[in-house]
Amino acid sequence: MRKFLSLALAAIFVLGLAIIPASAEEKVDFSVFQLKVEIDPMIQAFAKLYNEKHPGVNLTVETLGGGADYGGALKSKVSADAMPTIFMIEGIGGYDLWKDYIADMSDAEWVKDTDLAFYSPDGKVVGFPIAMEGFGLGYNAEILEKAGVDPATLTTFSAVKAAFEKIDGMKDELGLDSVTSVGTSIAGELWWVTSQHVFNAFYAGYMDYNDSTLYDNLRKGEVDTERLTAFANYLKLLYDYADQNVLQNGNYDAQVAAFANQKAAFITQGNWIDPNLKQLEANFKMGYVSHNFLEEESTGLYMAAPSWFVVNAKATPEQQKAAVDFLNYMALTEDGANYMVAEAGMVPAFKSVKLLPAGPFSSALVEASARGGNFNWRFGQNPDGFNQGTLGPIFELLATGTSVEDFVTLVTAAFEEIAVK
Repeated sequence: MRKFLSLALAAIFVLGLAIIPASAEEKVDFSVFQLKVEIDPMIQAFAKLYNEKHPGVNLTVETLGGGADYGGALKSKVSADAMPTIFMIEGIGGYDLWKDYIADMSDAEWVKDTDLAFYSPDGKVVGFPIAMEGFGLGYNAEILEKAGVDPATLTTFSAVKAAFEKIDGMKDELGLDSVTSVGTSIAGELWWVTSQHVFNAFYAGYMDYNDSTLYDNLRKGEVDTERLTAFANYLKLLYDYADQNVLQNGNYDAQVAAFANQKAAFITQGNWIDPNLKQLEANFKMGYVSHNFLEEESTGLYMAAPSWFVVNAKATPEQQKAAVDFLNYMALTEDGANYMVAEAGMVPAFKSVKLLPAGPFSSALVEASARGGNFNWRFGQNPDGFNQGTLGPIFELLATGTSVEDFVTLVTAAFEEIAVK
């Protein structure tokens, strides 16, 4: 009898094991390593929600950005055999560096819902656009109104210069510490504000959106000295009217706070600061004018997908599938739309998303997109590390005393050094 019971119990145990679903036995662990610090709380919450709704996986998110060396950190992960399943690239420079680790996502469901996917040189879809982002010269509409400055007139360099001069003369009356809030400090991790975003005006301003002629010539070592000098004078104008401590020593929080607290009338940042402005209770009306460094009139803003999620081609097949499923969920579900727009305040890159961002700068981008005449982003096409390691110190030098002429010479030499012959 005991033998019979033992056999029966063993059979029941084996049968029980057989009917346990595979998902209950082992979860698929996969990870995201991303560089946008301003959305870290939002994407962490979205990952938590995703894990709750998908018990067969375990997603973790790590963020490193805000001017930190993301590329260097990624290289360290390779050395430590800790490469994430999903990571970010910012353009062809990142693709060229990491192409051996980037999987083909041409068959993913999200691909047909966007025009902003990143394509490899051989035509494969490899990059998931995180959003549509944009920037220009942000302004506080209430301060400009009090100063008698109409932002609609700030369409040329001389008009911007005259406005700065007028507002500077009214700083005490307006309660300002400076006219502009600009940061370029390498120590403060703000090198990207000027050597990437503001400098993009030189690459693409006053050009048709898909016209890369000037940038292509620049990469051949052919520098338009007249145009570069005009840009340098505009950059110097932004610097001259900035709070010098924020400019030379400040970090991201200091730059944004100066504008949010209405201590500066203008700011050189993009719509990604909307969540920060909300947290700082900046409830005033604001908008963008273009980075106008020439006398040719312009109202265009700089708009593009800032970066792309890519999937690690050397992850396991199960991890790669989990990664693509996650990206599909982000792009094509109500939860994903809520994360991208309502929580992170981003302008969605996907056509099926009908939510519109409530943030003031993101709303300004939506209006600019409808209006047209905007400009592309080119800085992501520079070689890996060039913007931070080479241009960053040069842009900081202009803030600390280098002349416009020397700045032009240094930038010219930098591009001649990396010229593609």
